[in-house]
Amino acid sequence: MNDSSAPVSSDRKVTEDAESRSEIQEYVQVSHEHHKLFPRAVLVGLGAGGIAIIFRAFLAGGDLLRNRLIDWSHGMPLFGWIFPMVFSATGAVIAVALVSRFAPEAAGSGIPHLKGVLHRLRDLTWGRLLVVKLTSGVFAIGSGLALGREGPSVHMGGAVGDGIARGLKLSAVDRLTLTAAGAGAGLAAAFNAPLAGLVFVLEEIQRDFRPAVFGAAFLAAATADVVSRFFSGQLPVFTIPNYAMPPLTALPAFALLGVAAAALGVLFNRGLLATMNLFSRFEHGKLAIGAVVGAITGLVAWFLPVVVGGGHILAENVLAGSMGLTVIPLLFLVRFGLTVSSYATGTAGGIFAPLLGLGALLGLAIGGLAHELTPHIVAEPGVFAVVGMAAYFTAIVRAPLTGVLLITEMTGSYEQMLPLLVSSFCAYAVAEYLRDMPIYEALLERDLAHGGVTQNHAEPIIVEFEVAANAPFTGRALRELALPAGCVLVRCVLDGREWVPTADTRLEPHMRITAVIAPEASGGHEQLRRGCASAGRDRLTE
Repeated sequence: MNDSSAPVSSDRKVTEDAESRSEIQEYVQVSHEHHKLFPRAVLVGLGAGGIAIIFRAFLAGGDLLRNRLIDWSHGMPLFGWIFPMVFSATGAVIAVALVSRFAPEAAGSGIPHLKGVLHRLRDLTWGRLLVVKLTSGVFAIGSGLALGREGPSVHMGGAVGDGIARGLKLSAVDRLTLTAAGAGAGLAAAFNAPLAGLVFVLEEIQRDFRPAVFGAAFLAAATADVVSRFFSGQLPVFTIPNYAMPPLTALPAFALLGVAAAALGVLFNRGLLATMNLFSRFEHGKLAIGAVVGAITGLVAWFLPVVVGGGHILAENVLAGSMGLTVIPLLFLVRFGLTVSSYATGTAGGIFAPLLGLGALLGLAIGGLAHELTPHIVAEPGVFAVVGMAAYFTAIVRAPLTGVLLITEMTGSYEQMLPLLVSSFCAYAVAEYLRDMPIYEALLERDLAHGGVTQNHAEPIIVEFEVAANAPFTGRALRELALPAGCVLVRCVLDGREWVPTADTRLEPHMRITAVIAPEASGGHEQLRRGCASAGRDRLTE
């Protein structure tokens, strides 16, 4: 027996050794490919940082021109208000026309479009996008529309990554990795916040923690931050007083701030979508809508120039705590209305900076009330303005880690880490309890519903879904789904396990499924999206 079993054991060992060598060679090859990607990520960071700096410089010139016009027009009290209205209306019309005529995908912040690209549901024509996004954004924000430069910087950074990858003839996977890295670099350059740029890629844009994605995003964000700091200085974006660390007894007040941020964040999301749906009814009147919103913005600028445009000066004043409680509700309402209406025009411009300004106003209001009631606990209301930015961002975007890191890096307020965590957690939990869809997911779904996915795509697309607990497909076997021919599920992931499904595989709550959808089976995307969704809500995660 022993003699006959020896060759079998020896053959098995030879087979195992061969498999081990094959695995090691594959690991070394993949690792080598990852390392080759990192220098290219540095190149992406340089490009994204450079574009962000150019964008910032043009916007600074636009702000200077607009403010000088307002100052000059105040010399004619009777009819001077006409000039800011004409200025803003003209800029808005040009901005809307550029997007509508040359690159509809450049509308808004561009982050939903970028998510669609990374989901392989949208195309990205990087050169056209860069030109239109930059030009339209300058006209829109420079004319006073209440939009931010940060979202466009993310979008343009992603376009830079895509362009460099195509120029180097990289694979589709590497191209998507550099596109995501460019997006993080754009955010890092816009806010001087490299860690927030990295986490935004991992938490919101791509949701992929593979070493290649992490390393590329990290290097691109760090490089873009160096470029930004070289030209704009190394100080934080916001200069605020040196607030002391609040006592632990103040944490309930920060939790209350988180709850208020969640309620008003849900209101912002639903108000933005409702305004976009309203404006979309006038498909042939885009320019007229842009002119009306621009004229209203110019009229507001005549009376309150601080609330138009990107809103940096407004946020600085709020963070310094130098604003009375009585004026905060008015500023919040005006800024809220201008932001949702400006974004809904369809021009290039983001909501990052506007929602941070709104969060600061909300935080200062809560902090001021808490100070009036308990001055011995809340000594500095301005601290709540800092925390309010992170809480409001979390409630709207539903990316708490990004929100906390972003505000910490933008303000340098590392002492406020515990209040930031408490308030952001409460904002996240309450917004989730209210079953409100995060704004970028909602905008992406709206875009797809309005024809964002070509039903006759020329190449197969790869999509990943997460199965909700009470989704229509939950508990059903794949053979029962009646998916069209050419729509194939190729991968399932649950509780750390990964396998190739069969016809008898049953979908379980929180299972992540990957589908390959052929051109002739494009209807399978909508079928899977609805089948995996809970109460009208689905999570596209790849």
